[in-house]
Amino acid sequence: MRQKTAAIIVIGNEILTGKSADQNASFLIKELYALGVALRYVVIIPDEVDEIAKAVRESAAKYDYVFTSGGVGPTHDDLTIPSIARAFNREVVRHPELVALLQGFFGDKMDEPRLRLADAPQDSRLVYGKDLTWPVLATENVYILPGVPEYFRRKFAAISEQFRGEPFYVCAIYTLEEELDIAERLDALAAQHTDVEIGSYPVFSRDDYRVKVTIEAKEVAAVERARDALLAQLKADKLVKTEANYE
Repeated sequence: MRQKTAAIIVIGNEILTGKSADQNASFLIKELYALGVALRYVVIIPDEVDEIAKAVRESAAKYDYVFTSGGVGPTHDDLTIPSIARAFNREVVRHPELVALLQGFFGDKMDEPRLRLADAPQDSRLVYGKDLTWPVLATENVYILPGVPEYFRRKFAAISEQFRGEPFYVCAIYTLEEELDIAERLDALAAQHTDVEIGSYPVFSRDDYRVKVTIEAKEVAAVERARDALLAQLKADKLVKTEANYE
């Protein structure tokens, strides 16, 4: 199975100016990893149509899934919908199913600002999930999510299973050897085992280990081959422990 890839586009001047702290990208990074999706790109951009359209267009062409955060709503600075429409050379239209949902919810209070919540790039689709009364709007491979963290998490959780793929398998090796001392061995390991990703993470405020090395792939056998090769090269009296998420 080919590894699926993803991009996250966080939209909002309030994030770039520090008025609000982004919570959605950090949440989604962990969720995508748990689903077996390889996140390849994260960007924070302002509420500018050209910037949003460019980021969406380029990301949609390069990655399997694109998730946007923010810029949806009835006010002047909610520009995600028209920007995505521009990215795909489409018109912004009133989605009839969204209009019906809004009428059922607001009733006599329906007005133009509320109707704007039914705006969508032409030929977009609605993605429903478990316990989700208001669907996620998707245009091509772009999933449009709100900026409010509570709603962002709720909506993604409702549709997340459709993105599940083969999991990542990871082995972690902890050693008391210093990173500078094992650097050449790690370089050789990476050159010999190109079917895994190897990470090296030194610590300077702990006494129980000095370096954590991770070996990661979609295939358990590949991880185990690299793990065994590395263990054979590390000093046994400096080895602290090994951990794996597949045993």
